[in-house]
Amino acid sequence: MAESNKGSNTGWTRELPMELRLLLAFLLMGLVLFGTPYFLKLVSPPPAEEAGTPVASEAPAVPATPAEAAPAAAPPPAAAPGSPDPVAAAAEETLTVETDLFRIEFSNRGGVVRSWILKDYFYAGLGKDRRPLELVNTTAAGRVGYPFALDFDAPPAVDLNQALFAATRSDDGLSVEFEYAENGIAARKVFRFAQDSYQALIESEVTSGAQPVPHLLAWRGGFGDFSVDQPAISQNAIYFDLPNNKLYLNDASDAKSGPVTASGQFSFAGISDLYFTAVFLPERDGPISVRTFADAASSEFHPDEEPHVGVSVGGAGRVAASLFVGPKDLDILKKVDPKLEQVVDFGWFGILAKPLFLIMQWVNNTYVNNYGWSIIIVTILINIALFPLKLTSMKSMKRMQALQPQVTAINEKYKGMSVRDPRKQQQQQELMGLYQKHNINPLGGCIPLLLQMPFLFAFYKVFTIAIEMRGASWLWVQDLSRPETLPIRVLPVTMIVTQVLLQKMTPATSADPTQQRMMMIMPLVFGVMFYSMSSGLMLYWLTGNLVAIVQQVFFNRTATAAEVVESVQASANKKKKTVRK
Repeated sequence: MAESNKGSNTGWTRELPMELRLLLAFLLMGLVLFGTPYFLKLVSPPPAEEAGTPVASEAPAVPATPAEAAPAAAPPPAAAPGSPDPVAAAAEETLTVETDLFRIEFSNRGGVVRSWILKDYFYAGLGKDRRPLELVNTTAAGRVGYPFALDFDAPPAVDLNQALFAATRSDDGLSVEFEYAENGIAARKVFRFAQDSYQALIESEVTSGAQPVPHLLAWRGGFGDFSVDQPAISQNAIYFDLPNNKLYLNDASDAKSGPVTASGQFSFAGISDLYFTAVFLPERDGPISVRTFADAASSEFHPDEEPHVGVSVGGAGRVAASLFVGPKDLDILKKVDPKLEQVVDFGWFGILAKPLFLIMQWVNNTYVNNYGWSIIIVTILINIALFPLKLTSMKSMKRMQALQPQVTAINEKYKGMSVRDPRKQQQQQELMGLYQKHNINPLGGCIPLLLQMPFLFAFYKVFTIAIEMRGASWLWVQDLSRPETLPIRVLPVTMIVTQVLLQKMTPATSADPTQQRMMMIMPLVFGVMFYSMSSGLMLYWLTGNLVAIVQQVFFNRTATAAEVVESVQASANKKKKTVRK
C-alpha cells in the first residue's frame, strides 16, 4: 500500500479524493434509507496516516538558466597540474536516439534530455487528434531544467548544466556518452538503450580535483500526460522503501516550503503520473537520496502556472542505475524487474481491485478481446455470485412491506409522544419484537448497497490506474478510462433511468410518503455525481442495475414472494384470533 507524505495544504487547492466523495455519497444514501424511523450510525474510515519519510531534510533548489540566455562559452583557463585534460564541445548540438519504443532527443548543453516520446502511447485528452505522448514538460523545462540535469547540495565552481559536453555515439546508435572537463572539474554521463525495451542503463560521475562530488539526476516540471484535466494532481515523486516494504508518494504540496529530501535503502525511485513512470533502480544495494520539488509551471495544454512535482535521485559521486521509462503495465514491469510491480498502486482496495483487474484481463485476453465486454461479463458473474445474499435481502424487504400495516399501528399507538418519554423505548421494543417474530432484519434492505460498495471502489481504482483501460474502446465509447465524448453522455443517463426503474420495482419498506419521495430522488443524485466518471465505471454500474432488475423480476414472479407475504398475513390473522379469544 502506498503512503503519501502530506503537509498542510494552505494555499494549495486540491480536489477532494474521489474515494472520499463516493464514500460520502453512500453515507448520505444510508442516512436517507434508515434515518427515518431508525438512526444508523455509519463510521467513515479513518484518514490515512501521514507517512513520514525515513530521513527528511531540506535542500535549496538549483535554478537552471535557459539555454537561450546562457553566455557564450569563454576559452577554458589553463588546467591545474594533475587535473584532467580539458574536454568540451565547441558548439551546442542535439542528438536523437530512436528505438522501437522511444524517440529521445538529447542536448550536449548539460548532457540532458530535451524530449522523450513514447511511440506506442498517445495523449488521452486530445481525442481523435492523436499524437505520440511526450513525457517531458517542454514548456517549463527551459526554466526549471531538463530531465537528467545535475542537482547538487554544494555545486562545483563550474555550472555543469550549462557546460557544452563532448558527445559520442555508439556504432549501433543506441548509446550516447557525454564528457566534460575544465579546471579540475570533470563530469561524465552515459545512456545505453535496447532496441525493444523500456529499460535503459544510465551512469553519471562528477569529480573535482579527483575527488567525487555527490550529485543527483533530476526530472523537473512534472511528468507524463499533460493533456488531461488537472494533470498535476496525479503526478508524484515515488520511492519504495525496501526495509519497511512501503511505497511512498510525494506530490508538489509536500515541497511547497522548499525541496524535501529522503534518504534510505530504496529499491527504486523516480517520478510518475497515473499511467506512466520514470524510475531509477540502483545498481547496488545501499542508501540513495530522493529529493522532491514543487515547480510552478505551465504546460502546452494548460497555460496557467500551477505547482508540478519534480524529483532528483542519486546522492553519490557516481550514480549508476537501471532506468525504466514507460507505461505502468504489470506484464511489462514484471519482465523488467519484479520489484517494479509496486509502482501500480491499487491503494486501500488492492486486496479486491488487483484480483478484479487480473480477472478482467484474463477474460479480455482469453475470450472477448475487448475490455468493455470484459467489464460486462465480470459484472454479471459478480452479481450471480452475490444473488443468494441479495435474495435474503429481497425476502426481508418483502416481509417489511407486508408488515407495514402492523408497523403503522404500533407507530400510531405511540404517536405524539416525546422522544424523551419512557414509553418511546417500549415502542422500539414492540417493533423489534415484531421484526424478530417474522425473522426480519430491519437493515436487510441495505445489503445490496453494501455489497456494491467495495466493488464500486475497486472498479474505480482499476479504471483510474490500469493503463490497459486507457484508450480501450467499446461500441461508441472511445476511452473506458474517461467520460464519454458525446454531448449527452448515454451511460450516466441510462444509469439514472435503470436506477429509477429498479427503485420502483423494489418493495417499499416504509409507508412514509416523504421517505419514498426522497428515495426516488437518490438515482438523480447519483447520476449527477457519476456524470463525469470514467465510462468503464458507468458501464459497471449500469450492468449491475440491469442484472438487479432481472433478479428482482425473477423474485417478484416466483412463488417465493407470494409465500413471504402469505406467511406474514397468516401470522397476523393468527394474532387477531388470539386477541379475540
